[in-house]
Amino acid sequence: MKLLNTMLVALGLVCAHAQAADLDALNLLNQTQFRALSEDLGAALSYKPLTPAEPLGITGFDIGIAVTATRLKNVDVFDRATSSGDIPSYLPVPTIRVHKGLPLDFDVGVMGGMVPGTNIRFYGGELRYAIVSGNVALPAVAVRGSYTRLNGVDQVDLDTKGLDLSISKGLLNFTPYGGIGRVWVKSTPNGVAGLAEESFGLNKVFAGLNFNVLLMNLAFEVDRTGEATSFGLKAGLRF
Repeated sequence: MKLLNTMLVALGLVCAHAQAADLDALNLLNQTQFRALSEDLGAALSYKPLTPAEPLGITGFDIGIAVTATRLKNVDVFDRATSSGDIPSYLPVPTIRVHKGLPLDFDVGVMGGMVPGTNIRFYGGELRYAIVSGNVALPAVAVRGSYTRLNGVDQVDLDTKGLDLSISKGLLNFTPYGGIGRVWVKSTPNGVAGLAEESFGLNKVFAGLNFNVLLMNLAFEVDRTGEATSFGLKAGLRF
């Protein structure tokens, strides 16, 4: 419980120091700037694994609180799209995550999160299948389909769809993992004259380290989606 308490305190500090900066001035953007905003939003809000490739098993659960920080490529565009406050160069994204093991080496996961001090809310999920479940000699290999959707911002509808291939290998209490994939972003302006829908794909690569002692679990991850780099930390229970 100490890990969870630490994460909750960290989330509280992030929220307490965040400035109000709602995305509510997209009318000030041109089409090029809207595309840049959509690329950064897509990278920041796309699904981050924060878990190894090995399946949980039919009785398994992975429950945690996570924080990712995405370095924005177009901070000036974010600032222009907000009517008040400043967007930090690293966008903090706290989330709550739950994974459940299913039969036949499938896992399912759901998550929800927000950007403190803004009107950005989002939710998503994943379905993962372990092509190789892994053992003492072999690493686990899995394919994942994921989806996230922006909520709370009236001026834009945005969703992401992802497909990735990951690999992991347990070493004592540590499980390093990594993967590559592709993220497809669809961003549609609402009631903003002069802006048109943007649809595009972003390449994705990620690597992380999972640490597990009894029920306690800690995961660190670095993700590169498009031209934005994200750093993630998750703490919780895995059993």
